[in-house]
Amino acid sequence: MGRDKVSLYAQIRDDSRLLGLGVRALARRHGVHRRVVREALASPLPAPRKVPVRESPVLDAVARLIDVMLVEDLDAPRKQRHTARRIWQRLRDEHDAAVSYSYVCQYAGARRAQIEAEARAEAGSAAGFVPQAKEPGAEAEVDFGAVSIEVAGDMAACHLFAYRLSYSGKGVHRVYASCAQEAFLEGHVTAFDVTGGVPWRHIRYDNLSPAVSQVMCGRSRAETARWSSFRSWYKSVPAGSRGRLCHALLLAAA
Repeated sequence: MGRDKVSLYAQIRDDSRLLGLGVRALARRHGVHRRVVREALASPLPAPRKVPVRESPVLDAVARLIDVMLVEDLDAPRKQRHTARRIWQRLRDEHDAAVSYSYVCQYAGARRAQIEAEARAEAGSAAGFVPQAKEPGAEAEVDFGAVSIEVAGDMAACHLFAYRLSYSGKGVHRVYASCAQEAFLEGHVTAFDVTGGVPWRHIRYDNLSPAVSQVMCGRSRAETARWSSFRSWYKSVPAGSRGRLCHALLLAAA
């Protein structure tokens, strides 16, 4: 079993630094050629092993034929596309090519991915994207998670309420000492007051645990009674009279 060249190089450098040995002494001590010692002293990592490039005259002669089959597969149903064995059989039967099956597997596997990528680039889908079309005042996002802040020189664990309108990007942030439900509700009240209203479509939540009593199957959640009242109030009552119930809910949660 060969020696680990990384650890060997490290030992050579350590002996050179700690013992003050020269190149010849280090070579004798570790049983290596002086060239290896010079490489270890000049570079922290061994040079990558050079892989010889071997010529494949038979495979080079049929590479174009394999490419034609792979290009045909772009328009063929997935179950009717060429496998490596089918390509090898066609080369042998139709073109009398004496190429090994292993070579065909290696070439076709890598070349298929390249041809598919080139086809996507020509079609203009390689750099495609789906634009997000947001409407003014329609959507918002809320997150409520742990955050560390510095208070009087000491780090304190608190919770950050983050509210952001999807269209304008306007955000409202509040820091609370706990993740209790009253902090969660108060964050909403503050955000609605600052932004001047409630999104008319929906609010997306990354963490809704202060308002959930039980996690059901899939995305279904059983909401707490206080959160259900809070949510229904802001959906149905005019903005001028919302503060009374909000204040009552906050007092009940405290």
